[in-house]
Amino acid sequence: MNLEDRHPDTLASALTRFLQLIRFSHTIFALPFALGSLVVAANGWPSARTFLLVLICMVSARTAAMLFNRLVDWSLDQRNPRTASRHLLLPKPSVLVLLVFSSAVFLAVAAAINRLAFLLSPLALAIIFFYSLTKRFTAATHFFLGLALAISPVGAWIAQRGDVDLAPFVLAIGVICWVAGFDLIYATQDLEFDRREGIRSLVAHLGIRGSLQVAQLLHIVMVGMLVAFGLIAELGPIYYSTITLIVAALIYEHRSARALDLAGINRAFFQSNAFVSAVFLVAVCLDRLA
Repeated sequence: MNLEDRHPDTLASALTRFLQLIRFSHTIFALPFALGSLVVAANGWPSARTFLLVLICMVSARTAAMLFNRLVDWSLDQRNPRTASRHLLLPKPSVLVLLVFSSAVFLAVAAAINRLAFLLSPLALAIIFFYSLTKRFTAATHFFLGLALAISPVGAWIAQRGDVDLAPFVLAIGVICWVAGFDLIYATQDLEFDRREGIRSLVAHLGIRGSLQVAQLLHIVMVGMLVAFGLIAELGPIYYSTITLIVAALIYEHRSARALDLAGINRAFFQSNAFVSAVFLVAVCLDRLA
């Protein structure tokens, strides 16, 4: 069966394959932290223009990052049983064209936001692209992924205020710990492959048990950063009461990971982390907009 038989050439089919390639559903992880930061920076509803521009920046930047990752890992993904079919979704030249387009959209929209956002936009792209290369030379790749996603709340704050402050950076530290923690859990699926291919990751160095322990510690720090963010941003009791829900979701994720069940890890990975980010956004909105 050739590629054309496997994927009929229709617009709907091409769009579906594109969304699968970039794991579009995972956009829900970082986006709520960006929007929550935006609401706090605006001390209420941001303007429709700012909201729309931040949304486009988030989607285009993440799309560019995922496409870059697919390109640099093209041959690596083919050798990994978990990702072996990715290269069948779209041809490599199409991925390159889409990468250039999404990067251009991000830079153009950042320029439309304000001067500081535009000046920092190439740096933001460099950071999110750099993550895809880190697994080749450092075991800290999970933290670089966290850094790539942690740009979002800082960028949203800059979009609203045109400057930087302590609050979004504290939130960014929380996002780094959260992402690095859940990426460690997710990466336990690739332990044997990483060791066989010589990929540098903490999972390959620490093993599954050590990695899960580090993930737990990172998520404890993440919760502490959420509390610190609330104090600095002067959020109220509604916000703090929802942190217990976030803690519960993280506990569920870690208990699922200890079972070492592939389906359970994938389910807990998406459900728990989508819940964490959604609860954070709802809590901030209820506090600032109620």
